[in-house]
Amino acid sequence: MIFKGKGPGGRPEGGIVSAKLILLITALSACVSAPQPPTAQARASKPQPTTATFPIRPVANPPRHQDVDQRQTPPPALVSVIRNLGQSFNGHVGIAVRRIGADWTVAHNGNQLFPQQSVSKLWVSMAFLDAVDRGKLRLSDTTTITKKDLTLFHQPSAMLVDNSGWTTTYSNLMDRAMKQSDNTCNDALLRAVGGPDAVRGFLARRFISNIRFGPGERLLQSTTAGLDWRQDYSIGRNFYAARAKLPMTIRKKALDNYLANPPDGAAPSSIVRALAKLKEGDMLSPTSTRTLLSIMGEARTGPQRIKGGVPAGWSYLHKTGTGQDLAPRSTGYNDIGIMTAPDGTSYAVAVMIGSTTEPIPVRWQLMQAVAKAVAANHERR
Repeated sequence: MIFKGKGPGGRPEGGIVSAKLILLITALSACVSAPQPPTAQARASKPQPTTATFPIRPVANPPRHQDVDQRQTPPPALVSVIRNLGQSFNGHVGIAVRRIGADWTVAHNGNQLFPQQSVSKLWVSMAFLDAVDRGKLRLSDTTTITKKDLTLFHQPSAMLVDNSGWTTTYSNLMDRAMKQSDNTCNDALLRAVGGPDAVRGFLARRFISNIRFGPGERLLQSTTAGLDWRQDYSIGRNFYAARAKLPMTIRKKALDNYLANPPDGAAPSSIVRALAKLKEGDMLSPTSTRTLLSIMGEARTGPQRIKGGVPAGWSYLHKTGTGQDLAPRSTGYNDIGIMTAPDGTSYAVAVMIGSTTEPIPVRWQLMQAVAKAVAANHERR
């Protein structure tokens, strides 16, 4: 089975997904009955990670959750699935699921900091809408983007910036930043709201901890690559050319440093708590909440990530993030969002792949398995 598409950075997403992997993850995600005991041969030969699949550890006698009040306690089977998916994946991954309106979170590596990449655009839009709520800014206000404002990587708006600049509304910038993951549009919103300190201040006022923000796209990406930012890197493929000229030792050290202490790091459990507060109206005004959730529901990035596993009849609104690659490693491959069941129950979900050597289709299958597990273990109470 072949999937094709594009990630937020404009890179093609594609590859071959093994039928065996799909069957294994689907069976684990459902997790509604106990598997048969493994044979002696299966016990003797434990599968090892490959570029086509990763080992799935079966859940022995998964606990029943029919009698669990999900408003108070997570389904035990969901706890088992999330644990096994996280432990079985060949890479550093954080997973968190929170039922909105309840007081529980199921997580694997939920309190560790993972690089957010473009997931952090969500906090910029929230901070901007908070300024709107306080009367400091208006979405209908206009600003002019010039060539000195261009960033790097995915910025389709750069084609609209001529020698006299491009004038547009903040509403349009937010749409492009959140739906297309446009870096230049996001940086324009960030400047308008007051920079990284303003975003950090907003999160602090909403009592959201373990979510870092900073220092802006240009400095973040150039430092991660081992470069000092220059504005001409925003033109064409200048950044890629400069990065390619660096010795591999410098690039590896810079990437290792970034992953060890990401300045844009966030804990999956904190992310799902913030998403739950957004859905519940505790982050923004009712009008701004509706605006942001509507924009997130129209996101065009990552259709095969978590969204690819959301069942028919459910809705999903989200924000993705994709970091830099240094073969064979990929970093910051993320999706966070809100799944809503046909009965109106919502779950905040975050899957953050800090680093992995697995190909994109395997990452998709992990993310989709989380969505399928949430749906399979949902009960209305």
